[in-house]
Amino acid sequence: MNIGIDARFFGPKAGGGGLGRYVEQLVRGLEAADAEHQYVIFLKPEAQAECQFTNPRFKKRLAPIPWYTIKEHLFLAPLIDREKLDLVHFPHWNVPIGIKTPFIVTIHDLILLEEPMSSRASTRHPISYAIRHFLFRIILGRAIERSVKIIAVSQYTKDAIRRFFPKTPAEKICVIHEGVTPMPSAPASETLATTPYLLHVGNAYPHKNLDFLVRAFAKFHTIHPEFTLVLAGRDDFFLNRLKSETKNPHVRFVFDPTDADLANLYQHASLLVFPSRTEGFGLPALEAMAFGLPVICSNGGSLPEIVGQAALFFDPANESELISQIETAIQHPQIRERLIGDGRRQAAKYSWKKMVQETQQLYVWRKKT
Repeated sequence: MNIGIDARFFGPKAGGGGLGRYVEQLVRGLEAADAEHQYVIFLKPEAQAECQFTNPRFKKRLAPIPWYTIKEHLFLAPLIDREKLDLVHFPHWNVPIGIKTPFIVTIHDLILLEEPMSSRASTRHPISYAIRHFLFRIILGRAIERSVKIIAVSQYTKDAIRRFFPKTPAEKICVIHEGVTPMPSAPASETLATTPYLLHVGNAYPHKNLDFLVRAFAKFHTIHPEFTLVLAGRDDFFLNRLKSETKNPHVRFVFDPTDADLANLYQHASLLVFPSRTEGFGLPALEAMAFGLPVICSNGGSLPEIVGQAALFFDPANESELISQIETAIQHPQIRERLIGDGRRQAAKYSWKKMVQETQQLYVWRKKT
């Protein structure tokens, strides 16, 4: 088979965290594992140097086309179609509407439908945002309808697809979980904070519920003044807006953390707090567990499915419940030790190698059909 992958999101820096890591691990894993099929990897210019292949079956094609733009729909489809591929994998919903090549699409979440018109969800004028949201619904709907298969990263996401697009056959959607990326160990002497701290890792989009976390922490800090809160995420409008609105000097921001920075933060934190109202997967919770960091987790979206019984849960609208769960984890050593052990075992259930194998099987399924 000749298989294409739209890898313009390649790498967590270019792709914005979890999506970029997903694309990177997919491409690197396939290169290491597949000695049978031919691959064409479509990359943005900034990823050309970072994405190097030793497998002669893998070839790069330059695709200097920004995502979520008109150019994507005018120029990406002809660029892919001219390769005469048997199949192309789009790792996100933004499939160009004119594509003729058969394709598989990965849907990570349907947050833009679950929280469609949040007044804080965009930097754009509400009318402009409403138009873009309407176009998103059309593009997403066409991708779901025209795809030969859909990969959902959780059962929650699969159920959401069926809820918003009820004509989609259940058998068309395959649940393939993401994995946990091994990170470098930080020297014990190196720490990014000098006091005990609660940690959040991830972007600051409205559904992440970080304004709620900051308010709850302010109340928690009056009882436990020795703690600080560290928010680590992408340097963008949303995190900068949160920083400008946060007057609490005990809240610290870490912008664009590297994997080494994240390893450092995970290793020295007291707890990871994950307050999202909804998630398609929730990778930082598993990364924290892999480091032996206890997790306090919202019961929203896919999170109960992904972390199982290895976290303490709270209602993402209930500040008192969150504070109570934090106090439980820091004041009861036996519960903390149980969370650490259960968390390591839970994180070990997820691997990028397994994700690559299951995705590759889906490609082969297409060949057989």
